[in-house]
Amino acid sequence: MTHRLSFPGSAWEHTTEEAPPPELARFGSFERPAAGCEAEPRGQGIPRRSLGTRKRDTRSVPYVACFPSLAPHAIAAFVCALLLLPPAARADDWRQFRGTATNGIAAETLLPTHWSETENVAWKTDLPGRGPSSPIVVAGHVIVTCSSGTPEDRLQVLSISAASGKLEWRREFWATGRTTVQPTTAVAAPTPASDGKRVFALFSSGDLVCLDLDGNLLWLHGLQVEHPAAGNDVGMASSPVVVGQTVIVQTESQGDSFAAGFDTHSGARRWQIARPRLGNWSSPIVLHGKSPSEDLVLLQSTTGVSAHDPSTGEERWSHKIVCNDITSAAAEGDNVFVPATGIQALRLDSRQSTVLPAWNAPKLNFGAASPVAHNGRIYTINRAGVLNCGDTASGQVLWQLRLKGAIWASPVLVGDRLYVVNRDGLGQVVRLGEKPEVIGDGSLGEEVLSSPAVADGGLYIRGKDHLWKIAGRDGNP
Repeated sequence: MTHRLSFPGSAWEHTTEEAPPPELARFGSFERPAAGCEAEPRGQGIPRRSLGTRKRDTRSVPYVACFPSLAPHAIAAFVCALLLLPPAARADDWRQFRGTATNGIAAETLLPTHWSETENVAWKTDLPGRGPSSPIVVAGHVIVTCSSGTPEDRLQVLSISAASGKLEWRREFWATGRTTVQPTTAVAAPTPASDGKRVFALFSSGDLVCLDLDGNLLWLHGLQVEHPAAGNDVGMASSPVVVGQTVIVQTESQGDSFAAGFDTHSGARRWQIARPRLGNWSSPIVLHGKSPSEDLVLLQSTTGVSAHDPSTGEERWSHKIVCNDITSAAAEGDNVFVPATGIQALRLDSRQSTVLPAWNAPKLNFGAASPVAHNGRIYTINRAGVLNCGDTASGQVLWQLRLKGAIWASPVLVGDRLYVVNRDGLGQVVRLGEKPEVIGDGSLGEEVLSSPAVADGGLYIRGKDHLWKIAGRDGNP
């Protein structure tokens, strides 16, 4: 059965020949591949159907759409979808930027150390648009966002089978906010997030879309409709983060800056707070408490960091410091490592109610890649491509290792190995320890700006034109 929700003025395909609900017809199109035309592994790519020539709808677009306001038959469909929702996501999912825990550490331990276009590539799939957003993996689905058109006002969310690389569905929307970005980035810059049942895709245009794992639209916010000055001509890139029942977005620019939390189920706004009116592209991270109910969300701006209750937005603590506006913080235990002049370590008390500076290490410098902290060590990569290892107790630099090329993507820690992909698409595998060494590499032959994801026995890398799954053993223990 083929279902397609199309833009105003275009065809609606349905076996009962019913018209789509008018509330949804404005937002975009929903497409599943017909039998026999799915993407094939190893480079066959995503099938592209002609959407025809359409004029953009210039009528007023609602900034939030929730199913309770739909026609009766749509409500019934929504109830059925709730009954069919999948169980909680598996522990090895990679559900948001830098992983489910937002720390860049993978549960997987066996990945190949060498790959090429013909070796240890499980599949390679064409992408229908641009975007430095990273892939996420949820219950066997690889979710990735793209933007296309001129001027990049067509927003796309895709689901690709983690096992086969085949397209499962593609959802498209018109942007409701500004789509001007610098050439290096794209409107699909923020990485999507998931709670294991839903996908939350944020775009530089301020459009926040919630879909279920079958691609059905649950709710949508056009944040720049409410905040017309919340953006800039460089583009926005801060990724949303899910903590408990709340998805949190951070939008900071010279015009209008705020952070807000939305109910993952209904899309209702739970809270909103003002933020510094300065450009900022770093992403929130989760500060894990002793139990999920004690988890906090850390917001970073150029003037400092602050920790908040994810369900209410209430500030628990803050610390003023000049922070980097691209690189995100890292945390381990009661320590937070803030990208400032090098790394500034903050130590929390047992209840995470106060914070004190622990040390500052200017030599633990960084570029665009976010740091990784694990087992008493912190790893940063500076603009010259040098990997630094520091002691998390003191900030002392323990060793340095020069890597190849400029590195934009954040690294991923897999067991005792750090996987790093440079801008030219060259992956480098570093075995950590007292004497670190590069033990493997692999070239994709295309630009890579997004950070890898690790799940389901594979390393997922989003290049300029393709999504790759690297998998295999190649003799590794």
